[in-house]
Amino acid sequence: MRRFNLALSLVFCILLPSAHAQTDFKLDTLAEGLGVVWGMTFISNNELVFTERSGRAGVFNLNNKKIRWLSGLPKVHAQGQGGLLDVQTGPNFDQDSWLYFTYSRPLADKADEASTTLARAKFKGSELTDWQDLLITQSASQSTQHFGSRIAFDNQGHVFFGIGDRGQRDNGQIFTNHAASIIRLKLDGSLSKDNPFVGNPNYLDEIWSVGHRNPQGLVYDSKRDILWEIEHGPRGGDELNIVHKGQNYGWPEVSQGKEYWGPVAVGVRQKPGMIDPVKVYIPSIAPSSLMLYQGDAFPSWRGQLFAGALVLRHLNLIELNEAGDVIGEKRLLEDLNERIRALTQDTNGYIYLSTDSGKIMRLRP
Repeated sequence: MRRFNLALSLVFCILLPSAHAQTDFKLDTLAEGLGVVWGMTFISNNELVFTERSGRAGVFNLNNKKIRWLSGLPKVHAQGQGGLLDVQTGPNFDQDSWLYFTYSRPLADKADEASTTLARAKFKGSELTDWQDLLITQSASQSTQHFGSRIAFDNQGHVFFGIGDRGQRDNGQIFTNHAASIIRLKLDGSLSKDNPFVGNPNYLDEIWSVGHRNPQGLVYDSKRDILWEIEHGPRGGDELNIVHKGQNYGWPEVSQGKEYWGPVAVGVRQKPGMIDPVKVYIPSIAPSSLMLYQGDAFPSWRGQLFAGALVLRHLNLIELNEAGDVIGEKRLLEDLNERIRALTQDTNGYIYLSTDSGKIMRLRP
């Protein structure tokens, strides 16, 4: 069994200078020695559910710093970038106990292929019951790249999740599979009949938007009524997008990144009929996760976006005005030198982050 060490007290504490006119803050290490903690969500004030890409999920108790591991998980295709991915509490979790997951589901008849899948299960103490695969997407491939996949909910009874191009660029502009798209369903996994392409033979009905290389962050901003998405570009060209119904975001025909093998542009920078990003990162930061800060602990950050960065190893603060225009950027925790994978916040407004080195950490005033 993998060894892990849970801090019985705050074992790692850094006093850091402020950003965006914010007071000083501290970073606490709460747990370490875990696997790649891919997703995190709070189920109570003191309990944090997290996933490991290897296929495990646990509940971390902030009071006693202990983990109880969950049973009832399916077999996952934990290869490359695939595995057990995001986890989010459903909008009515306090009443119905539904947890939503995305994961790489191995094909029954082709063990070397996997498909990004949206699922949900009832949370009961130390087990997951009534596991339901809501959509086994048509994105199966032997590739171990670009599964996506983050989950978001709007205020109208819908769940969204993203899927990457599965390492096959042509999927970006092929709409008869689910790859390289944002998907929209009802909470029970059924089709929402007002999706933009319902009945169009050139698109699958579940698709909400297309042309996404590898969505690694997705969050719904209820105040501004915006679905935000952040995705990996190639060598440069990571994108922050506002996702609009039925729109095409261009990959691979449009990109601001370059080929990995040389200084050659991938596609063109703009094209009629395709939506431009609201922010581009050159060089790439390799974003993973996206969080809209809504807490009280850091008032000047309220309404701002945060993204983890894997390659340039920092916490990326994206500054927005009231209308949702990007007006600035700050790079926090650069000295930490950690690949920041997942983000969430508690009812106090403290920010929690996970690292690929197996840590769960907390940012607080």
